[in-house]
Order: sequence, then C-alpha cells, then structure tokens
Amino acid sequence: MSKKILITIGIILAVVLTSAVTYALTNPSMEQKHKPSDYKIGIKYDEAVQSDKPMMALFYVDWCGYCLKFMPKYKTISKIYKDKYNVVMLNAEDPANKELVEDVVLSGFPTLYIIDPKYDNRILLNNGIYQDMKKLRVELDRYLRIRGLLDLVPVN
Repeated sequence: MSKKILITIGIILAVVLTSAVTYALTNPSMEQKHKPSDYKIGIKYDEAVQSDKPMMALFYVDWCGYCLKFMPKYKTISKIYKDKYNVVMLNAEDPANKELVEDVVLSGFPTLYIIDPKYDNRILLNNGIYQDMKKLRVELDRYLRIRGLLDLVPVN
C-alpha cells in the first residue's frame, strides 16, 4: 500500500514540477501584458520631434492582437537602436494623436514608420519587413546609411 502512495505522490510532483517549468519558460517575465499600451517603450512623440535623431514610430491600438504580438520584437529592436533612433509608441485611438494619425497613412495595425524631422521625411515600413527581425534591421540600417550621406551634403 505504501508503495502505491509513494508512486502516486511521485507522479503528482512530476506533473506539478513540469507545469511550473513550462509556465516559467513560456512566461519568462512572469508579468503578462494584456494590451500593447502595457508596454512602456521609448519616449513621447513631442520629445522625439525636438531631437536630431530619426524616430521609429509605432502606431497601434489596444484591441489589436497583432500589435500585442509585435510588442516583444519592438521592445528588442528599441534596445538595439536606442542610440540611433528615438523610439515612440502612438495609440492611434488616443485623441491626443488624432492630428498625426490623420496626417500619416494607416492601413492597419500595427503600422511602423521611420519619421525624420530633420529632413521632413517619413518612410512606411511594410509589415512583411517588420515582422522579420533580420529584414527590419536591414531597413533600419539602410535608412541610417542614407541619412549619413544626406548629412554630408552641404546645405545652401
């Protein structure tokens, strides 16, 4: 009888430990985010516009599952490029962003732009690019190279 009890306890412990390890691996931060605005990435748009650096501007809405899925990638890319780009998150449904949202073209969510106030330039990044981290980095680096060339051209 005691052998059956020990086997049963062993099985229960194995199931509990397996569940705990699986949960820890799938939720490493243990802080689950339920909507994109739970992520606090970057600076405010008004600050970014005043800076000399170009910005990565992410337009999102809180009800968008694709936006929520993209946020960990955006967080990672923001850490990689924090010295070269200002990183901005803009809720497209926030009334404070209404004028900018009407001025840019949003065909869906999330929408990612490179906005460069210095050269009054906006580049819409296709979602096929920013869903692939390698392709996204290629485009971000490409813009920085082109901007570097523009910086070399004398202004008359």
